[in-house]
Amino acid sequence: MRLLFGALLALLMLCPALVEPIAAIAVHPAVIAFFVGVWAWPRITKRIKGWIR
Repeated sequence: MRLLFGALLALLMLCPALVEPIAAIAVHPAVIAFFVGVWAWPRITKRIKGWIR
């Protein structure tokens, strides 16, 4: 995830014309929900495993 984010930042620095289209995609609710899910999933599974043990 960090590598992907770094690559995206490098791409934006090399080609500033891509900032507007990427920003339009990044603020889409489905994209935001996906990344929140990716971020939260390890925490959710860790908590549920704690309930089972």
